[in-house]
Amino acid sequence: MTSAVQKPDLREAAIAVEGMNCASCVAHVEKAAAAVPGVQACEVNLARGRALVQFDPGRTDPAEIAAAIDRSGYPARPEEELAGNVEEQRLARQQAHARAWLRRAVVGIAIWLPVELTHWLLYVLSPHPHGSHSMWMNWLALAAATVSIVYVGAGFYRGAWAALRRGTSNMDTLIAMGATVAYAYSLGALGGYLSGLWRELPNLYFMEAAGLLALISFGHWLEARARDKAGSAIHDLLDLAPPTALRLDDSGNAAEVPVANVQVADRLLIRPGNRLPVDGQVLEGESDVDESMISGEPLPVSKRPGDDVIGGTVNHNGRLIIRATRVGAETSLAQIVRLVEVAQSTKPPVQRLADRIAAVFVPSVLAIALITGIGWWAWGTAHQWLASSTWAHIAQAVCSVLIIACPCALGLAVPATLMVGIGRGARRGILIRDIDALQSAELIDTVVLDKTGTVTQGRPGVVRIVPSDGADESTVLRLAAAAEQFSEHPLGRAIVRRAREQQLLIPDPQQFASESGFGVVASVEHRRVLVGNDALLQRHGLSPAALPDSAFDGATLVRVAAADGQSLRFLGSIALADPIKADSAAAIAELHRLRLRTVLLTGDNHRTAQAIARQVGIDDVRAEVKPAEKAAAIASLQQSGCGERAACRVAMVGDGINDAPALARADLGIAIGSGSDIAKETGGIVLVSGSLHGISTAIRLSRATMRKIRQNLFFAFIYNVLAIPLAAVALLNPLIAAAAMALSDVTVLGNALLLRRSRID
Repeated sequence: MTSAVQKPDLREAAIAVEGMNCASCVAHVEKAAAAVPGVQACEVNLARGRALVQFDPGRTDPAEIAAAIDRSGYPARPEEELAGNVEEQRLARQQAHARAWLRRAVVGIAIWLPVELTHWLLYVLSPHPHGSHSMWMNWLALAAATVSIVYVGAGFYRGAWAALRRGTSNMDTLIAMGATVAYAYSLGALGGYLSGLWRELPNLYFMEAAGLLALISFGHWLEARARDKAGSAIHDLLDLAPPTALRLDDSGNAAEVPVANVQVADRLLIRPGNRLPVDGQVLEGESDVDESMISGEPLPVSKRPGDDVIGGTVNHNGRLIIRATRVGAETSLAQIVRLVEVAQSTKPPVQRLADRIAAVFVPSVLAIALITGIGWWAWGTAHQWLASSTWAHIAQAVCSVLIIACPCALGLAVPATLMVGIGRGARRGILIRDIDALQSAELIDTVVLDKTGTVTQGRPGVVRIVPSDGADESTVLRLAAAAEQFSEHPLGRAIVRRAREQQLLIPDPQQFASESGFGVVASVEHRRVLVGNDALLQRHGLSPAALPDSAFDGATLVRVAAADGQSLRFLGSIALADPIKADSAAAIAELHRLRLRTVLLTGDNHRTAQAIARQVGIDDVRAEVKPAEKAAAIASLQQSGCGERAACRVAMVGDGINDAPALARADLGIAIGSGSDIAKETGGIVLVSGSLHGISTAIRLSRATMRKIRQNLFFAFIYNVLAIPLAAVALLNPLIAAAAMALSDVTVLGNALLLRRSRID
C-alpha cells in the first residue's frame, strides 16, 4: 500500500495500537480494522505499534476504526487525537512495556529461586524430608507463589483473557493455564490436608507455578527489547530534519519558525553548517551540500541558483537562500520514512513455530484432560472396586495431564537458544537484533551490497598521480596539497593527506579562493596554482587540447596547473577514488562458496560500479539507482527466479540512510557498523567491525542457531507427547509430571549451550 496507488476519494490515517506481541496479534488487528465498512486496506507495523488504514471518509472515520480495534482486545486511538510528539509517545510506550516485563522477571526470579533452592537443600540434607520443617516451607512456598501469580502473572492472564474473548489461544493461554493448575491443585491439596480430608499431605507444586512465570517473563523481556530497538529506526530518521527554519519576509529579515509552519514557496535562509529543513530550490548563493546521509555517496554536491536541495542534508561552506518546494509529508526525508515503514509492514511475517504449535496444542491438551476425567468416571462407575478411589484417580490423572503440558520448556526453547546465538555473534562483531533476522538469514540465496562504505571504504583517496612532460609526481602533489590545504572538500583533504603521508613539505598559500563547483585557485610560492576540474582550467585560459584524456575506471580526475605571470601551464592529473576495502574480494569469494549470488546496488554511475564489481568478483550490478528506488530494486530481485525457486530470498547489506528502505524491504537487512545509526537500527543484523566477512559468518550462525531452536522445540514437546498418555491412565502422579517438565527445561538449556561449539567461521 503506497500513496501512489491511493484512490482520490480515500484517506489514510495512522492509529496507535497497544498490546500486540506477535504476528497473530497483527492478524487480529488487521481483521478487526478490515471488518469496518469503508476500510479499504490496513497494514500493521508490529515494531512501531501502529496501524495504517485507507478508508472512505464518507463511510467511516479514524475514531470508528480505532474503536473496532479496541473492541477486539487491543487498546487503540487515532494518532491525530494524540497531543505532542507522537513518535516520542510511541517510544515511551514501547520502553515502558519492556521495563514492565523486566520488573516481572526480576521480581519473579527473586521470589522463586531462593525458596526453590532452600526447599531442595533441606530435602537433601535433612534425615527426615517430611519432618517439622516441611510445613513452614509449604507456607513459604504458598506465599511466594501467590505473589508470583498476582504480580508476575498479571501480564500473562491479561493476554490469555484477551485471547479467550476473541475465541483463540496463544502462548499466554498455555502459561496462564499451567501456572493456575499447579497453584490451584496445590492450594486445594493443602486445604484438604488442613481440613482433615487427606491423612497425608500430598505433593505441592507452588514453586513450579512461580518458576514458570519468572522464566517466561525473562524471555518476554528479551523480545520486547528487540521490538523497542526495531521501532526506533523511524524516530531516528525523523530526527534528521531540524525542528526550526529561518524564514525570510519580504524585507529580507529572517525569523525562526517551526518547520511545521513552513509553506510551499516560502523563502528560507540556510547558514553554513546547518541542515536543510525541507526540500527546495536554490534562489541565491553557492555552496557544497553533503547529501551522503540521503544518497550514500561521500562527495558533497555543488549547489547553485536553480539547483534542487533535499531536506535533512547539510550545507557546508556557503550561504544559501532557497524556495521551499516540498514540505511536511511530501519531503524526500518523509518519503524515506514512509518507505521504511511500509517495507517493515509488508515484509512477510515470520510466524513463530511455538505459536503455531500452541494454537493446536492447548485445545488438544484440554480435550485430553476432559476425556481423561470422563473416562475415569465411567470406569469407576462400572467397577465397584474402584468406586471408592474414583475421584482421587480423576484428580491425579487430570492434574497430571495438565501439568505435563505446562509450557516452561516451550517458552525457553527460543529465548535460551537466541541468547547463546546472539552472545556468540556479538563476540565476533555480529549483532543480531531479533529472531526474525536469524530465521531469514538461513534461507538467503542472494546478497545485495551497497557500494560506498560497504564494499569500499567510504572516503576518497589518491590512487595515481600522472604528471605532464617536464613535471614530476612530487611537484604535482606538493603544489596541489598547498592549494588545497585550507579546503574543506573531501577531494582536497585526500590530496593533503597523501602529501603528508609522503612527508612532503607543504608551503602555506599566500592567497586562496574557492570556485564552487570547479575547484580552488591559490598563490603558492608566488605562483598562481589551480586545482580542480577541466572547466576550472578552461575558465582561466587553458586550451582543452592541453588536457590529456586520462581514463581510470571508477576514479575522479583532479587537474593541476600553475602560472608564472600570465602563462598557465598544465602540470598533471591526480586520480582519486573510493578505495575498496582490503577484505571485500575475499569476503565475496566466501559468499560464493556458500552458493550465494551477489549483486552490487549503487547510485553511482555504471562505469564506476562495473569497475568495482570486476575487482571484487560481484556477479551482477544495478547502478544509478536513486534512493527512493532501492527498495523497489530489492522487490524486483525478490520476484526474479533463483534456480528452481520462483522467487529469491534477498539480503541487503548497506550503511547509509538511503539504504534504510532497502534494508527494511529485504528478507534480511545487514547493516555495516561503521555506517549511519539509521541503517543499523533498520538492519536485522549489524556488522560492528564493518568487515564483509561477517556476512558469511552471520549466515552460518543463523543456520546453526535455527537448527538448535528446532531441536529445542522438539525436546520441549517430546516429554508431553510421551508422558501425556501415561498421565491419562494415572501412571504418572503430578510430582513425576512436574519432574518431567523440569527435565525438559534442563535439556533445552543444555542443548542451547552446545551452540557455543558449533563451527561458524
